[in-house]
Amino acid sequence: MAWPTPLIQAQPAPDMETVEPVPPAVDLVLGASACCLACVFTNPLEVVKTRLQLQGELQARGTYPRLYRGLVASVAAVARADGLCGLQKGLAAGLLYQGLMNGVRFYCYSLACRAGLSQQPGGTVVAGAVAGALGAFVGSPAYLVKTQLQAQTVAAMAVGHQHQHQSVLGALETIWRQQGLLGLWRGVGGAVPRVMVGSATQLATFASAKAWVQEQKWLPEESWLVALAGGMISSVAVAIVMTPFDVVSTRLYNQPVDGAGRGQLYGGLADCLVKICQQEGPSALYKGFGPAYLRLGPHTILSMLFWDELRKLASRGQHPGTRPCPSAHPDRPTLGQSNDPRPLAQVLHRSQESADHSGQPSP
Repeated sequence: MAWPTPLIQAQPAPDMETVEPVPPAVDLVLGASACCLACVFTNPLEVVKTRLQLQGELQARGTYPRLYRGLVASVAAVARADGLCGLQKGLAAGLLYQGLMNGVRFYCYSLACRAGLSQQPGGTVVAGAVAGALGAFVGSPAYLVKTQLQAQTVAAMAVGHQHQHQSVLGALETIWRQQGLLGLWRGVGGAVPRVMVGSATQLATFASAKAWVQEQKWLPEESWLVALAGGMISSVAVAIVMTPFDVVSTRLYNQPVDGAGRGQLYGGLADCLVKICQQEGPSALYKGFGPAYLRLGPHTILSMLFWDELRKLASRGQHPGTRPCPSAHPDRPTLGQSNDPRPLAQVLHRSQESADHSGQPSP
């Protein structure tokens, strides 16, 4: 999951021409679309992460065969078992999730910024966490199906419960028919805190991490690689904080249910945490840490770059001969917006100039 948050609040250069704004509603759609494009590239890591997190479920370490070992070996194992296309399992559900979640989060975060919440101490973090929670709730059915589809594989390589869905729509229909409407939101108790802590941590660490990279002068100051490096450093903190919730979320979503739609393995977030620690050990809460970390940084930067390019295309279509204005409200940038009319790649490095409004796409 990823969503562009405010990067900077730089003032336009005085010699810049006036440009036409992209309507806020269009901006929200484009931002969600950008995250979907990024998802296409990072989905294989989601597949591997899901398999690693389900491996050895509620079994003590050393008592089960390790079918997936590390990132590279796991990628190869998935490819051998399911073919290269298997690395994109659950992609359609992942795209649906990104679209739903980011659409809601863009809108809610924009409302919070307009209300002035982001101007208050810690307001950006609070707004990001709340908007993320609402987005996670709305997108939960899609994440549920994504997790179950990505867990499915041949019997010899199966980990976790196998639901045997044939498609996204088929999965939604089956869950609806067997468990009712509430069944589509089963496991949401793990997804909401997962997104909240991930979003809050990213908002709190991205700007300072990128500023540190700038100070080292390892990379050209104008390069987008500065933002990527900052994102990868920030992602260390995000992965550390978020992975335990990610593991719990995967387990809650994928567990089998009884006739009444109740989970057969876990009763909820707290019960899942306790059982994992008791039966697998505390280190099991960090299963899939490698692919989770490696996904965060690239997904962040890809989302922002795609978002920037889509906005340029949209502005040209609406106002031929003009360039897009990054914010429909110059005095308060919305999610992912900047008042600097230059391409995003040229201004990413200046986020520290407004640390109170800094952030990056969430996990």
